[in-house]
Amino acid sequence: MPPHDIPLAVADTEARFSLIPPTINQRDAGLIRAVGTGALAAALVNMVIGAGIFTIPSALAAAMGVYAPLAFVICGIAMAAIAICFAEGGSRIPSSGGAYGYIEAAFGPLTGFVTGNLLWLSGVLACGAVASALADMTASLLAPAWFAGATHAAVIVGVIGVNAYVSVAGVSQSARLISIATVIKLVPILLFVTIGVFAVHASNLSLAAIPSPQDIGRGSILALFAYSGMEATLGASGEVAEPAKTIPRALLMAMVAVAVIYVSIQTIAQGILGGALGEATTPLAAAMAAVHPVLRVMMLAGAGFSMLAWMSSDFLGNPRILFAVARDGFLPQALGRVHPRTHTPHVAITCYAALSIGLALSGTFAELAVLSTLATSVVYVLGSLAAWRLARQSVALAGPPLNFPWLGTAAVVATFSMIVLTALASWTEIVGIAALVGAIVTAYGLQAWRRAPQPDYEQV
Repeated sequence: MPPHDIPLAVADTEARFSLIPPTINQRDAGLIRAVGTGALAAALVNMVIGAGIFTIPSALAAAMGVYAPLAFVICGIAMAAIAICFAEGGSRIPSSGGAYGYIEAAFGPLTGFVTGNLLWLSGVLACGAVASALADMTASLLAPAWFAGATHAAVIVGVIGVNAYVSVAGVSQSARLISIATVIKLVPILLFVTIGVFAVHASNLSLAAIPSPQDIGRGSILALFAYSGMEATLGASGEVAEPAKTIPRALLMAMVAVAVIYVSIQTIAQGILGGALGEATTPLAAAMAAVHPVLRVMMLAGAGFSMLAWMSSDFLGNPRILFAVARDGFLPQALGRVHPRTHTPHVAITCYAALSIGLALSGTFAELAVLSTLATSVVYVLGSLAAWRLARQSVALAGPPLNFPWLGTAAVVATFSMIVLTALASWTEIVGIAALVGAIVTAYGLQAWRRAPQPDYEQV
């Protein structure tokens, strides 16, 4: 973006705060700000309420029994604090890459590099997990056993390929598709709640033995995976209209709706199935089957459509993080290209799709989901602290920011909860995420060394 296109408020802010990298104004060049509050809120709900809620209730029940809804309540409180911090940071520096952009502004290029890579890696892991789950369900329902492998692969390539194509076609088209898909996918979920509440047996909700710390830890990680996703959608912040107002409003609308839906679903499923919930492979469908067989079919169809709709939001946000990191010179320049006709980061979207297909073909839902969640928890800590720092420095590049009065408290709650959650993971998983961060830091060091000017030794 040429200097004369930079608003005076932005230029004044940059002059006052040297921690803002000049690349931020260049990062969104060529993009169109066309995503409004309703569309962003729909994308957030669509992204957060994905395939997980159709499968996670059984895993939560197996780990925590009747106390499973508390996992959604506790993680909901933690996610509320995180969402406040992300809304604050996003309202102050609304740029492509979302949290990556404002974390880099607050803590510098190394932390930004770590954040950007963790974001798109966790996104690609989650996309692979959802595509794998959808392919498993489709193959088991529609394909004979001898053709299940080929069906599994075809579904993965097909659904990811279609979503990538729509995302490349234009951000306005993607936003409209997401808004429609979100409404459709919420229909079976709302029917589950409104019908299922009348089939609940109070005895199935009676208190039992308190689960072990290990089971609480596993349940909390799964609940957090169900809540995660807002950071990916905010990757499209460079294409949000009036971002200082739109981002906080959309986050508030979306996260409140998600928390109410999750607690309701887990409680009703437990109330219908009781102890059998922990053994159900398709928990919501199993619960509805206890009411009427037709409702079971409806829930299976809803689960499949929810996975498809989730991918549409995923492709709106996560490829933009790859794009933003490339625009800042930390990844190959080709990933930072914008399509001349559709004004979308088509190379980043295509690359993201290829990586997602590879992971989906090689992994399973549970393995990819846990890895994605732990990587995301690191980003949540960095994003919360970055928002607090930017507020302390009074940085605002797009008009008056959120200015949440208790931002410091929210940052402390968010950081502490993510540290506790990570500590509850297995040592193998903790070492794995630490090794990943170490590898990203090493890659940054190598890039910095290559960029450093080399001494020019003259021959004597």
